[in-house]
Amino acid sequence: MKGRYKNVIMSFTVKPTYFFDRPGPENTGDASRIAVERARELGIDTIIVASTSGETAFHFYNAVKDAGIRLVVVTHVVGFSKPGVWEFSAETADHLRQQGVTIVTGTHVLSGLERALSRSPKVGGGSRTEAIAEALRRTVAVGLKVAVECTLIAADSGAVTVDREVIAVGGTASGADCVCVIRPAHTASYFELQVREIVAMPRNR
Repeated sequence: MKGRYKNVIMSFTVKPTYFFDRPGPENTGDASRIAVERARELGIDTIIVASTSGETAFHFYNAVKDAGIRLVVVTHVVGFSKPGVWEFSAETADHLRQQGVTIVTGTHVLSGLERALSRSPKVGGGSRTEAIAEALRRTVAVGLKVAVECTLIAADSGAVTVDREVIAVGGTASGADCVCVIRPAHTASYFELQVREIVAMPRNR
């Protein structure tokens, strides 16, 4: 929208931002619809979503399957909750892959090796990487940290390029409740990543 006020030309865009009453998986359906809506509005062809078990991924697949939008699902690493175990449903993974969904499983770039050091009784202490993650969680939303991290993982894996905006979606513990427009970057170029829009997030958290 462009307007004129007292002979001053202003250039700005008016868009809705959605605030969920509370964080949690009950927002997943709305988050998926909002993500598709904003992707269509901006001409973005890729949605990245975090999914632990595959349930959230399936919600988003149903939302994008007739929208001409590509879905990239980023999962927990193998061993995240238990050594050698991948939490994502193998049956869901097979089905989604058959439908053309890209599934990425990569090391969590905002913790990874740094978490091993901070948890170690011999080393201990926080790390700069975990400080970045905590800043995203605490100052905005847990889902923003997840969305940013998943975008980095997807870029590092080659699932998305760094020259095209994506819709990135994360959640608080489970499900989806934070929808963002992000220009991706590789982890090694973290500060080139740009969160260009926060489309939806929990208002109370």
